Amino acid sequence: MAAIWAGIDAGMTHPHCVAIDESGHRLLSRRVANDEPEFLELLAAVLALGDEVTWGIDLADGGAALAIAILLNHDQTVHYISGRAIHRASESYRGEGKTDANDAAVIADQVRVRRDLHPLRTGDDTVTDLKILTGRRMDLVADRTRTINRLRAQLTGVFPGLERALDLTKAGPLTLLTGYRTPAAIRRIGANRLETWLRNRHVVHSDRLAETAVQAAERQHTSLPGETLAAELVHTLAKEVLGLNQQVAELDKAIEARFREHRDFDVITSMPGLGVILGAEFLAATGGDMAVFGTADRLAGFGGVAPVPRDSGKISGNLKRPQRYSRRLQRVFYTSALFSIRKCEESRRFYDRKRAEGKRHTQAVLTLARRRVNVLWALLRDGRCYEPAPPARAAA
Repeated sequence: MAAIWAGIDAGMTHPHCVAIDESGHRLLSRRVANDEPEFLELLAAVLALGDEVTWGIDLADGGAALAIAILLNHDQTVHYISGRAIHRASESYRGEGKTDANDAAVIADQVRVRRDLHPLRTGDDTVTDLKILTGRRMDLVADRTRTINRLRAQLTGVFPGLERALDLTKAGPLTLLTGYRTPAAIRRIGANRLETWLRNRHVVHSDRLAETAVQAAERQHTSLPGETLAAELVHTLAKEVLGLNQQVAELDKAIEARFREHRDFDVITSMPGLGVILGAEFLAATGGDMAVFGTADRLAGFGGVAPVPRDSGKISGNLKRPQRYSRRLQRVFYTSALFSIRKCEESRRFYDRKRAEGKRHTQAVLTLARRRVNVLWALLRDGRCYEPAPPARAAA
């Protein structure tokens, strides 16, 4: 039986495929369009080279989605290898030139010699939707953060006292800025009328916000250069943030509705600190299939919360944070551990104990996150929800 290994250097428009044999000799090198008929022709050409083909690809979604779907639909074995791993592996091959063909050859050869690569599988429709929805949410949150930063900078150039006094991540201060942005305008309307204006727009604690704004206006009687134009930009940016807040809120509802359809919804959300959004991101980052990882240790390593040894010579027991892991999954584990410290007495006691042992805050939270991975793994394995005290085992 002739074994063939094929590597695909994925691209938005024209991916490149290289097929090699057991000795690493190139049997095929072809650039194709990111189009179904051409992928089917490529698949037929590679299958004609041998009896068994193993594929490798450097993207797990996005521009590689069509190629992966076609290969999986034809019962092909497909492994994912990260771009960073390809870049590092390329240093051990002859020559310094970088081309799509060379990258595809490296992918094929790495799939041939490595045994630790994750196989890609047909995804759960719910998990696929959650990956799309949570990815969109991350983009919106990043856009909102950038817009808030621009808003702060612009408002500081007009009214620094007000920028210092307001929390621009909340709807009330943003609503205020859509109507009043300069010290003179706020002084003219006064606290009482400003409170009424805010209350008519359903702002919570409108009296406190109005008083805060008027106090800031009383401390600045100087009109700064470019105030009129800058105030208009503040108005525009404030409305943009409010619009982004609305989009995020609507997306959160869609994520929750889709997440509730997943079989592990109750199990995942029962973990303290792991709510709807973080739980959905956990599924999006892992694919929802724990069998891919095999053990809780591998899941923790993939999530970047398991230390790795850095021993050399006489130095042993030297543990460091890993460098190759899923940043997205680590954020889920770390953030949920932070939330659990506030909500779960057991997590708080564990955190306090690690702090008392001399660990820094970040180290203590990562240690807690690592412990929580074991708990979550056991819950998903057994299909049961989290309980503060584990159920008693029946006597043998």
